[in-house]
Amino acid sequence: MVDAPLATLDAPPASKERLRLWIRLLRASRIVENELQGRLKREFETTLPRFDVMAALNRAPDGMLMSDLSRYLLVSNGNVTGIVDRLVSDGYVARTRRDGDRRTSIVTLTEQGTEVFRAMAAEHEGWIDELLGGIGEQDARRLSTMLKTFRSNWEDEH
Repeated sequence: MVDAPLATLDAPPASKERLRLWIRLLRASRIVENELQGRLKREFETTLPRFDVMAALNRAPDGMLMSDLSRYLLVSNGNVTGIVDRLVSDGYVARTRRDGDRRTSIVTLTEQGTEVFRAMAAEHEGWIDELLGGIGEQDARRLSTMLKTFRSNWEDEH
């Protein structure tokens, strides 16, 4: 038997390291998500899913089809419909029928919705900065790039 370096014998296999990484990513995500959920509830009497819908619509000033919105948020049409219904009743979102197709709706932020979202987004950015403040700018950029690469590679396969 050839003498292997001690570090090689003691190192866990790559699959174990990836499993540890996944658990750490999931735990960090849940901690931040729970904190954001609580802060949104306390400060704005809203939920993270409502914030996410408003954020998506803010990026699409001409509106989005309901089906595109659910695909963008990676949730079912039913989940998005309930959230949009509440946002419409609050006056934050408008829903219009697509020309020539009564079955499809286009949703947009109203002027009031845009104002409310911008206030929430400014606070949200500050909260994220606070919660992830221990991560330096360079490390944040590097990790973000790594995760973007992973997502691109994974999406190409599915």
